[in-house]
Amino acid sequence: MKQRWTFRCYPTCEQEQTLVRTFGCARFVYNRFLAERTAAFRRGERMGYSQSSAALSKLKRDPDYLWLNEVSSVPTQQALRHLQAAFCNFFDKRTGYPSFRRKDGKQSAEYTRSAFKFEIGNQRLVLAKLGRIKVKWSRRVPVDPTTVTLIRKPSGRYFVSLVIDVQPAPLPVTGESVGIDFGISRLATLSNGERVANPKYSYRYQRQLKRQQQALARKTKGSNRYRRQKQRVARVHDKIANSRSDTAKKLAWSLVTRFDTIYVEDLNLRGMVKNHSLARSLSDAGIGQAIRTIETKAAMHGKSLVKIDRWFPSSKMCSACGCLRSSMPLSIRRWACDCGAAHDRDENAARNILAVGQAVTGRGASVSLH
Repeated sequence: MKQRWTFRCYPTCEQEQTLVRTFGCARFVYNRFLAERTAAFRRGERMGYSQSSAALSKLKRDPDYLWLNEVSSVPTQQALRHLQAAFCNFFDKRTGYPSFRRKDGKQSAEYTRSAFKFEIGNQRLVLAKLGRIKVKWSRRVPVDPTTVTLIRKPSGRYFVSLVIDVQPAPLPVTGESVGIDFGISRLATLSNGERVANPKYSYRYQRQLKRQQQALARKTKGSNRYRRQKQRVARVHDKIANSRSDTAKKLAWSLVTRFDTIYVEDLNLRGMVKNHSLARSLSDAGIGQAIRTIETKAAMHGKSLVKIDRWFPSSKMCSACGCLRSSMPLSIRRWACDCGAAHDRDENAARNILAVGQAVTGRGASVSLH
């Protein structure tokens, strides 16, 4: 299976200058052909990848755009493929309409096999028109990567991302299953009674982020001090994102080592964040990221993640007798059923998720709604 391994890298000053031009060319190609394809779409014409690629070859011969030839041709060509993928995702209703890439946002340049050389023995990475890149290898790369992506974050840090094909490493079978209810007050509640606290990283770094943003507001826009302060703000955002990612990975590893099958709800997170009262807390919790990480870890180690129907009334149904309540406002965190069972809202939902998941997969008793 394919995995993406990311490492910190440290280009030289000369390499940074070349990377700035490479990022600029890739961004220019992406934005130009996004505009051309949008205009063609409005005229009722079709412009796909092959037409864009032919137009790019013609553009490089134009005397006004000869600077496109100063960098490797692979990143600019890959920018067209990324644009094609963005349009495919849009037409398949997986994402919104492609947006233009910003100069002050995250920059990236992707290299295919023809534009880089990787030596497994001494872990050396050489890129076209850049030379050898100094990389901080946190673990040994066992195979040749299929693609290499150089990334510059708004914080000014550089990373290299490798796509490699590795064999899954199955973990021992435990014979255990678990249902998980994700939420805001607690990040996750397991059907066995375990509770995972929501770290709320945005609130934890709120004061630090506020100070840096206030300092940015006092700087003259476009000045060197403004640019440096903007990087300081971006570094705080990096801390929040890295902390959230670390929590998701630790949770996923804890689950796949203890359980063979993990059941979760197929949440409509895109619709949930439209609730302005919950949007910030939902985004800060990183529920979608946690589910994706668990799914990836499960596939990597021979375990399975099963998503149940999002319309299943897991919170309103008693896990003891199956009685279904007519309503269950979010303000109710504990409730008692007529059968005498007292429930914690999230733990009861997790138990119902486990029961219906086992019923659907044929690994447990059937679940009936009363």
